[in-house]
Amino acid sequence: MVKRHPTKYMIEEYKRLVKERLNWELRELQSASKPICQVDGREVLMLCANNYLNLATHPKVIEAMVEATKKYGAGAGSDRSISGNMSLHEELDKRLAKFKGAPASLTFQTGYMVNEGVIPQLCDKGDLYVSDQLNHGSIIDGVRLSHADRAVYKHKDMEDLAKVLEEAEKHHPPYDHIWILTDGVFSMDGDLAPLPEIVKLAKEHGAGVYVDDAHGEGVLGRNGRGIVDHFRLGREEVHLEMGTFSKAFGVVGGHISCGSLEIRKFLYNRSRTFLLSAAVPPGVAAACIAAIDVLEDEPDRVKNVWRNREYFLKAMQDLGFNTGNSQTPIIPVMCGESETAKKLAKMLWDEGAFVLPIFYPMVAKNAARIRVQLCSEHTKEQLDRAVEAFEKCGRKLRLI
Repeated sequence: MVKRHPTKYMIEEYKRLVKERLNWELRELQSASKPICQVDGREVLMLCANNYLNLATHPKVIEAMVEATKKYGAGAGSDRSISGNMSLHEELDKRLAKFKGAPASLTFQTGYMVNEGVIPQLCDKGDLYVSDQLNHGSIIDGVRLSHADRAVYKHKDMEDLAKVLEEAEKHHPPYDHIWILTDGVFSMDGDLAPLPEIVKLAKEHGAGVYVDDAHGEGVLGRNGRGIVDHFRLGREEVHLEMGTFSKAFGVVGGHISCGSLEIRKFLYNRSRTFLLSAAVPPGVAAACIAAIDVLEDEPDRVKNVWRNREYFLKAMQDLGFNTGNSQTPIIPVMCGESETAKKLAKMLWDEGAFVLPIFYPMVAKNAARIRVQLCSEHTKEQLDRAVEAFEKCGRKLRLI
């Protein structure tokens, strides 16, 4: 009999991560998520939150959550598929569909659960997924849960995508279904998927298009309606648009918008993450509805986040920092080696700026960076303070 230890390997693996300086250490947020936060007992400038429009602390969003919790309780009591489908959940689905300009939407507990629940139902044996090289891990995990074949095309390379699709047409027997999967905004680089070109190629091959717009909502499109609206595409062109309430909407939860009520019903009948998980609390659903209302009523929030993005990006580029291919309020500050990114993050922390180092395996070994994420309520003075800190630390590390 082999002598085994049930947990020793986990400890050894963690020690390896520490030795190779690839480990994450959690900091503790001790205040609300605002431009100035209390983190690990210090007051710092927050530059790494997904709270792009600062809706997490908006009075109307907070009030909606509190009032709904008082009226409906802390939890829904069950899965939506059993007895937890509350009127607030249905209202949120309809409200979101109207906001997105879609015939139907369906909300989930998290964005990750959308990708893990929906993607495996789109393809099976005899079908094909075609995925961008830099797609989010939740898309990759969703694909892995299916029995379908899979192919990867070079990041945003439409010639390569065309080749992959042409090669797929040679498959025998022919694939029954092909789905092209892509992020809308790629979260590590802040660049956009070339969605119109993807749609064009998809039409030529009768393929479905699935876009994960987690980082595009609230930032792209009219009043933050997302990347499909940004490119003025229709629901017969981008068949499924996934998103999350945990970023620009400032709350939590996932959702997907589609081209018909029948597709919505297909999704909630087949997606295990929807069927087998408790419904989001009523207070969360109400807060998400309120966040959509704020997006429509206060368009300056979207304008402000872009104003801040342009101001910070120009200042950093003028100093000589490599900011990659950013097209959104996600701005990478390229460092090269993982150790350099970690050092820069630590030095910036000492200067009172909270940023996130991104390193292998989240990105390539020689492509480590600091990921800066700007929000609508950052002031010019705060951005100037951040730029000064980057200049001081960047010169010490010879990044500029």
